Amino acid sequence: MSYFTKAIFTFLKDLTENNEREWFHQNKPRYEQHVREPAIRFITDFGAHLKTLSEHFRSDPRTVGGSMFRIHRDTRFSKDKTPYKTAIGIQFRHELGKDAHAPGYYLHIDRGGCFCGAGMWHPDSPSLKKIREAIVEDPPAWKRTVSAKRFRDAYVLEGDRLKRPPRGFDPEHPLVEDLKRKDFIGVAKVPKKMITDPKLPQELAKVFRAGTPLMKFLCDAVDVPF
Repeated sequence: MSYFTKAIFTFLKDLTENNEREWFHQNKPRYEQHVREPAIRFITDFGAHLKTLSEHFRSDPRTVGGSMFRIHRDTRFSKDKTPYKTAIGIQFRHELGKDAHAPGYYLHIDRGGCFCGAGMWHPDSPSLKKIREAIVEDPPAWKRTVSAKRFRDAYVLEGDRLKRPPRGFDPEHPLVEDLKRKDFIGVAKVPKKMITDPKLPQELAKVFRAGTPLMKFLCDAVDVPF
């Protein structure tokens, strides 16, 4: 039996077209049935598969503060005042991580396209410095990480970059373009049919496993166990 059905994409489409509190309140039973309840069930069951990747990442089924990101948008500092996210995000973060900026595996469910992520999104300044220093200290290790066949076949490094080399680092360093990164994320596109496949946990674990080289490098860099 599948965790998610095509109804999740229908709901996200309708939410995109009716991104208002009143509409969401009227359609909350749909959200519970087709989005949150199956997501929590999936997160719970994925815990066993996550342990095959590493003992140090957590599958947290709590509805508040757990692996599933809240659907409500933080509009305080945004010009876009629509109240709800129109995609579903699930992060399995490191046991020592306190927020979404920690090392983690990620699943993004969107009617426009789904993807998996492995790495660190917007790491804090001390962590970002450590990652850059790790690249400088051992360039061959970084090159092996991002050129590993199983990683390269599945993932593409994405995320924000600085326009100029970071302060304190050699602007002529041969890996300066990587030193400019503000995000260290591997992104792997996955077909929507994988989301509705009963074997989603197994298939997702395969994709995440391909991200192991990057995840191990980053965990080593920021001094947390992998």
